[in-house]
Amino acid sequence: MAREVSTGRKAVNTAIGWGVALLIFFPILWTFLTSFKTEGDAIAQHPAFLFFDWTLENYHTVNERSDYLAHFWNSVVISVGSTLLGLVIAVPAAWAMAFVPGKRTKDLLMWMLSTKMLPAVGVLIPIYLLARDTGLLDTRTGLVIVLTLVNLPIIVWMLYTYFKEIPGEILEAARMDGATLSSEILYVLTPMAVPGIASTLLLNIILAWNESFWTLNLTAANAAPLTAFIASYSSPEGLFYAKLSAASTMAIAPILILGWFSQKQLVRGLTFGAVK
Repeated sequence: MAREVSTGRKAVNTAIGWGVALLIFFPILWTFLTSFKTEGDAIAQHPAFLFFDWTLENYHTVNERSDYLAHFWNSVVISVGSTLLGLVIAVPAAWAMAFVPGKRTKDLLMWMLSTKMLPAVGVLIPIYLLARDTGLLDTRTGLVIVLTLVNLPIIVWMLYTYFKEIPGEILEAARMDGATLSSEILYVLTPMAVPGIASTLLLNIILAWNESFWTLNLTAANAAPLTAFIASYSSPEGLFYAKLSAASTMAIAPILILGWFSQKQLVRGLTFGAVK
């Protein structure tokens, strides 16, 4: 029998939840508000929260100085492209590890996960030289390949965890009906794993969209995404906080909107199993 929760306890839990949410969201809110301030108001010793002279000057300056749409399109191509390429590689890999495990499957999974513990700067020089020598430096193709490899362990782990919840008897029944290996993956496994694949896709698009280390080190102008667009407002001349905030707001707005509209699918895919 479920334990009854008192009204007071619900109110306390709700207040705690809202408090934590506001604490997490406050930096984004402050960045948004700062983007409408003048540079003087942005660096004031006692900055105003809401009561200041609102201005759109920073957004006008950012749009005149930078090609926002070009950076936005680079971010879309790089994040979506790397995620889709990662799924093409990870789905068969996760299927093999989930349904045809070997003696070293767990070791392989742990090794893949351990690569995420390696500081990215530790492999910057060889990857930079490889990109330069192969003509992939400052190209969207090069960034797609690099971000695919960077996020591949996460994609494989998420799909492996989800595939493990699918009963193997369903795939065995498909084989008895004459399904080939490719048909089994495409027409049986993939449709059942749509929630898990969707949540994996959304999470890795967000990770690729927010990636700054590789995008700043492997691009200059041609393939620069929105992370480089933000960094361009930090210069030796100083930090222009108001303009930097305007650029940051324009960069994070698309992914915040995507996350807001897909939050139910993301949570459902991460928390529910394949067979209800």
